[in-house]
Amino acid sequence: MDYRTVYQTGIEQLERAGIAEAKLDARLLLEYACGTDHSTLFAHPDREVTDKEQETYNELLGRREKREPVAYILGTWDFMGLTFKVCSDVLIPEQDSELLVEEAMRFCEDGMRVLDLCTGSGCIGLSVLNYTNYTSLVATDISPAALAVAGENAQQLGFADRAEFIETDLFPEIPEKDKRFDLIVSNPPYIASSVIEELAPEVKDYEPRLALDGDEDGLTFYRRIVDNAGNYLYSSGYLIMEIGYDQADAVKALMEANGKYHDIEVIKDYGGNDRVIRACYF
Repeated sequence: MDYRTVYQTGIEQLERAGIAEAKLDARLLLEYACGTDHSTLFAHPDREVTDKEQETYNELLGRREKREPVAYILGTWDFMGLTFKVCSDVLIPEQDSELLVEEAMRFCEDGMRVLDLCTGSGCIGLSVLNYTNYTSLVATDISPAALAVAGENAQQLGFADRAEFIETDLFPEIPEKDKRFDLIVSNPPYIASSVIEELAPEVKDYEPRLALDGDEDGLTFYRRIVDNAGNYLYSSGYLIMEIGYDQADAVKALMEANGKYHDIEVIKDYGGNDRVIRACYF
């Protein structure tokens, strides 16, 4: 069959499976199976798809029908103009999280030291490195598998000499002389435990629960970060975190109750939802 026909068949198969983004997913999987790019559909719709390519495509469609995320099938995903390796050991970088990086960039100057808590794939911290000069990154995660992925991404992007990855539960144990940072960023687990089973199958069945589950009320990691970030920030350093759409008031209250943060601001994403909270440490 020709390329266009195979693509249309893929769309119909994913639509029958209830996949909302059937057209996009069918195209991405076809490009992966055939080693083509977006322009092929428009420039060469009559291109013949080989039997081997068709077989590979069918296998990929079958995985997507079972609601495996496209990012995990492809093994990479784009974020902040960069391509990151991803797998089921790390969360898929979402466009909403780009707002966290953009906000961090407003306060990150060349040569600063950045601490990225719950780094996962490393997409947030490594993106900050990409858009600054001479900055250095310490990134932590409790998952050794996630850190292995982040390390590969640092190597692939050329930042291995500027990034250090530490396996720990949030804050790293590092020498006192290296303990202070200009900026702390984090996209911690923030979904309440009882809500996880209500999420889309792509999330609850495939993404790592360790990176999703924020405990009973979704705020456990915020409490720990807010309480301890001051031990790692220079005076006038910034703490910037991603939050759930309904968590702004609660996280802001934690910061206010701590008494060591000022200029607390909640930033909305492009959909109008609260997405990032930023505060300066005294």
